[in-house]
Amino acid sequence: MKAVVLDHSCSAEEMPLKDIPVPQVCSGWVLVKVKAFGLNHSEVILRIHEINNSYIQKPIVPGIECAGIIADASDSDLHIGDAVVALMGGMGRSFNGSYAEYALLPRKNVFKIEQGSLTWEQIAAIPETYYTACGSLFECLLLKPEDTLLVRGATSTVGQAAIQVAHAIGAKVIATSRSSRSFDKMKSIGADACLTDDGNLRAQMTHEIRPNKVLELIGPSTLPDSMSSVSHPGYVCCTGVLGNKFAFSNFNPIRDIPNGVFLSSFYSNYPTKQAIDHIFGFIREHRLKPLYSRRFTLEQICEAHELLEHGGAGGKIVIVV
Repeated sequence: MKAVVLDHSCSAEEMPLKDIPVPQVCSGWVLVKVKAFGLNHSEVILRIHEINNSYIQKPIVPGIECAGIIADASDSDLHIGDAVVALMGGMGRSFNGSYAEYALLPRKNVFKIEQGSLTWEQIAAIPETYYTACGSLFECLLLKPEDTLLVRGATSTVGQAAIQVAHAIGAKVIATSRSSRSFDKMKSIGADACLTDDGNLRAQMTHEIRPNKVLELIGPSTLPDSMSSVSHPGYVCCTGVLGNKFAFSNFNPIRDIPNGVFLSSFYSNYPTKQAIDHIFGFIREHRLKPLYSRRFTLEQICEAHELLEHGGAGGKIVIVV
């Protein structure tokens, strides 16, 4: 089978597509014929530098999510031909992931789905992106129709999904972007208002524009400003690290979290069947069209990764195998 195999850091154009054996199944694992998979920023981080860390199983096939069909169910409760998605739990880091024609995956990482009218490209856009968006909105922010949600980093894949999901339940949505050129797109997927993110959103808050809930996708670099921009009481969920700052220096919760602000985060490494069923059910119920912006083939993975690394896609990139 064809697969991307990494054993050291490299540029996007140096990502090798190799011929390797199709994995042999074993107890507790299933073989998935990959139909499509989405690209994620964490895979760029893996390629650029994380691959050099000792905790990465090398050589490794990257890829933290995929959509496909069961090719060999092994001793599981699944059946050959079942439509499935798989994500996280060590994919593409502790064991080979989805950048391949077949993926051998732990049964616990694989979730049977109803494909319905969705294309494989649309399904591939769902797992990690919508799991992160829905988990952040409903588990952490406890989003309700009467809420006003600010999505900081709204042009990201998770940001766009969050806008779409929040709009679907009737919440008011404020989207931020560093450029006003993105405003029309944000409004087309459900944003009620848009703000230019100059790093000081607090100064732009008015009585008419003040969220009671914030999805923070830039990360620690803008989190203090987001916590100062929310109403009291207010909820902030810090899920993304698009600002490439991964932690606070000398973080003091008593001093740094404003009174009346509830801070949480969403960790997407352990998806459950209940969560995945809820997401696909939500998409069917609200007749949502899963969002993706560009489609490539596995043979075009280098071009796709370069686009992902430099942020030129404008949304989710999907690879069709």
